[in-house]
Amino acid sequence: MTSDKSVQFLYKTALGRGLMKLMLNTHADRIAVAYLKSSLSKPMINRYAKKHGINMDEFKDYDFHSFRDFFARKRSDILFDRDPKHLISPSDSFLSAYTISKDSVFHIKGSYYSIKDLIRSETLADEYQAGSCLIFRLCASDYHHYCHIDDGYQGKNHYIPGRLHSVQPAAFETYPIFKTNRRTWTLMATENFGPVVQINIGAFVVGGIINLKENSRFAKVDEMGYFDLAGSTIVLLFQSGRISLCEDIASEIKKHGEARVKQGMWIASASDLKNR
Repeated sequence: MTSDKSVQFLYKTALGRGLMKLMLNTHADRIAVAYLKSSLSKPMINRYAKKHGINMDEFKDYDFHSFRDFFARKRSDILFDRDPKHLISPSDSFLSAYTISKDSVFHIKGSYYSIKDLIRSETLADEYQAGSCLIFRLCASDYHHYCHIDDGYQGKNHYIPGRLHSVQPAAFETYPIFKTNRRTWTLMATENFGPVVQINIGAFVVGGIINLKENSRFAKVDEMGYFDLAGSTIVLLFQSGRISLCEDIASEIKKHGEARVKQGMWIASASDLKNR
């Protein structure tokens, strides 16, 4: 929800960094959350929609009671690829992809982060050496609900409290964002892509993460959860040889660093491990 100019101010100036530290240490985010969940925030809806190119004609029959109601709106027009061997995008986003290095370190937005920093489990991180790391960067205009990528079983939701920094480039240059941001991670036993770790990362200032279930089975395309009031990033970790990106997606990432994807879209295929 923060603009480029405000992020530059907060992360690139001494005054801005001081104000940000004050906000984080005094829990100003709680005040912001209370406001955004109240009817006082309704005037924000049209301004937000106009700024981010959201067509409000689609919601003319809705009566949003707060900005939070608008942000958490649900859609029913999503087209899902239901082929069991097709990996689908969990969300609307910009997708980037990396191979996990020998030391389980991968590169995001000019900085390097280890998997063990993200999930705080060196043992689990070692299982994804030489695997694939898919990063889904949500924008303000994106649908902030995310779905299950396959049939399977979802384990415990591990919650890691942290600072809610922005995920814009100016912030990356100053702080190790993915180490410090509030996040959740879940290990999923999927039927077609093996054990997958999903990490949901909150954003500045009020990034809530709502996962709807844990320790239970799930079905492909079922809603897994949503970001509440501010979107951020989803990271998926796959073991070595489990997936192959679609050629057009891989080509787009190679050319531009990211590929635009939509929730439910076919982005990769399950690899045939029998032929390895």
